[in-house]
Amino acid sequence: MDAFTISCIILIAGAAFLIFEAFSPGGFFVIPGVVLLVLGAIGLVWPDVLMSIWSPVIALVVAVPTTLITLKAYQVLARPEPPTTVVADSLVGRKGTVTVATEVGSMKGKVKIGADLWSATSDEPIAEGSEVIVESSEGVHVHVRKA
Repeated sequence: MDAFTISCIILIAGAAFLIFEAFSPGGFFVIPGVVLLVLGAIGLVWPDVLMSIWSPVIALVVAVPTTLITLKAYQVLARPEPPTTVVADSLVGRKGTVTVATEVGSMKGKVKIGADLWSATSDEPIAEGSEVIVESSEGVHVHVRKA
């Protein structure tokens, strides 16, 4: 195979890596993609360099800064967010709205607190639409009172 054909194959492989990274970010396929694109371009311009001992050296020289830049870019683009889980104890004292009327001694009632829906009970029946305050919680159930 001649150097031109090999360069074209390398360019296509590099483009494929970049396309895959665009549709599935975070796999770090941008690093081999950029390295292959640079090697393929060098092979088109200077075919003798592609077929020499300099090819792996060039790949390493391109890969190191590309890796560092990619890592820094992902740190900026994908900052870690705090977990979205809710600890039941953190609900105590929060206000909510009854979506299904509560009954004494029954967990059939439902209360919307923030964006979440919780099973609820109360010491007295509370009608749907009423504002409530969480007094205590146990697992996925809350005990509420009228606000």
